[in-house]
Amino acid sequence: MKKMLIFSLMIISAAVYGQKVNFKIKGSDTVLPLTQKEAEIYMKKYPGSSVMVTGGGSGVGISALMTGTTDIAQASRSLKLDEKMKLNDAGKSFKETIIAYDALAVIVNPANKVTKLTREQLEGIFTGKIKNWKEVGGDDMKIVVYSRETSSGSYEFFKEHVLSRKNFASTALLMPATGAVVQSVSQTKGAIGYVGLAYLEKTIKAVEVSYDMGRTYVKPSIETAKSKKYPITRPLYYYYLTSVESKVSPFVKFVLSTEGQQIVLKEGYVPVN
Repeated sequence: MKKMLIFSLMIISAAVYGQKVNFKIKGSDTVLPLTQKEAEIYMKKYPGSSVMVTGGGSGVGISALMTGTTDIAQASRSLKLDEKMKLNDAGKSFKETIIAYDALAVIVNPANKVTKLTREQLEGIFTGKIKNWKEVGGDDMKIVVYSRETSSGSYEFFKEHVLSRKNFASTALLMPATGAVVQSVSQTKGAIGYVGLAYLEKTIKAVEVSYDMGRTYVKPSIETAKSKKYPITRPLYYYYLTSVESKVSPFVKFVLSTEGQQIVLKEGYVPVN
């Protein structure tokens, strides 16, 4: 009897924490590299599994969740009220899971001598009031603003938490993917943009940011994001309908496990715990 009980518990444990899965994940470009790596390792761990991961932006993923063309929407922002209402009106109950945290880094070209900016200066730059780098201690050079497009969760988060809900400058160049922002800033001396921590590389430079009128400046990093010292930090989400919970749960549990959270850290994100 005891052996049967132990065997039953082993079966239950295997079913809950690891099994073959087959589903789709779509949405945030910020979360994309992390989910791709988690899926790659999960599929190696559980052969026969298929986790198809694509980007396109948080808004795209959430729309796909509503239309039933994805099982999980990955997002770098929380659901908007109207999105929640649409799901509720359609009788679709959903679950929200924070799978990691991220710092949204403000980036410039490495040739730019500006190394730090206040929130107020960032607001001025991205809304178009500040047009030349000399206005913030840089060279006499036109500022070229790069942003994610409006369907991006990073766009929404930056607008709310950095621009105080003010509109981006009409001259801002909206990029379809985070990689495009990185490439554009790396190739344009007067450029400025914003990307998730995992996208930082040598071809761009992250600036220090102050949210206390220039008294203290903090550089984005895993350490400063984890301690919440860096002011532009945010949770990263998986959204899924309760109707598919049994299908996606093994993978979500894996991402939240010790092994999954070690992948979070290794890929340049901040673990949940």
